[in-house]
Amino acid sequence: MGAGVVQRGGGGSRRSRRRNHGAKPMAEINVTPFVDVMLVLLIIFMVAAPLLTVGVPVELPETAATALPSEDQEPLTITLTADGRVLLMSNETEEGDLIAKLRAVAAERSDDKVYLRADGALPYEKVAQVMGALNAGGFRNIGLVTDTGGPTLTGN
Repeated sequence: MGAGVVQRGGGGSRRSRRRNHGAKPMAEINVTPFVDVMLVLLIIFMVAAPLLTVGVPVELPETAATALPSEDQEPLTITLTADGRVLLMSNETEEGDLIAKLRAVAAERSDDKVYLRADGALPYEKVAQVMGALNAGGFRNIGLVTDTGGPTLTGN
């Protein structure tokens, strides 16, 4: 004797056929795969976002100052490198053209705030000259960017 398949007949199978015959398709959406994809994309963007910021290597001086609150508009940044280059945002600018470019930028912006990033090896005279150019270009609200964790005036 061999193994056989036992089929149950009767009303059970007939009922299920009758029920499935007139059944409508399921209209519910399974959101689990959608959520999985969104979480993966979120992780990818969280990892990739810090890598997308373009920066110029500048050794900022360290101070005990705290960070400024964030703003709605992307802040205007002027960077002074150790080798004397001046960058307006990420574009290198000649010192003679700086005031004209700053005036053009000031005419388009509603905020007069500008962040000045200067290498700590630069002489103070160079930083003061660029701050004067910022003032002449229409920017009166200048924030100096530094690294935190530096010494305080009390020496701690």
